[in-house]
Amino acid sequence: MLVRHAEAAAAPPGGADRERELTEAGQLQAQALGRWLHDQGLGCDEVITSPATRAMQTVDEVACGGCSEAEVQVEQVLYQADADDVLRVLRESTVDADMVLLVGHAPTVPQVVSLLADGEGEDDAHEALSHGFPPGAAAVLRYQGHWSDLSYGSAVLETFRTP
Repeated sequence: MLVRHAEAAAAPPGGADRERELTEAGQLQAQALGRWLHDQGLGCDEVITSPATRAMQTVDEVACGGCSEAEVQVEQVLYQADADDVLRVLRESTVDADMVLLVGHAPTVPQVVSLLADGEGEDDAHEALSHGFPPGAAAVLRYQGHWSDLSYGSAVLETFRTP
């Protein structure tokens, strides 16, 4: 599952983009995603996040919403990553992880979802994805195989959830 961090406040003048925090609405978005994951029976075997404050707070709020999660792995490369960086991180997922939750940023997360699914999957999910990937949105993809073999076009988009 690939998630764009929830809604974040603008950086204060002279403040670092990396330190932007979730707004109250963003906290609620992430908690709602956690409740939805719990209701769908989707627990996370591995959680990978960007080191940006807003991404790490998204992970925390998803857990507060009720999604069971594994230990959180912070990957420095996910901040300002390109699609190939994200693919490399996903390929390094734990061999026995069935559900991996990765929290990152636009435009990379939407690009990776499109590249991994390459039009395959549920028509409704692709239609929703075509309207944009807002903060707090999540794409649930299905992949059969070893994480180390993950490649573009090898997954299927099952669900696209927006806040």
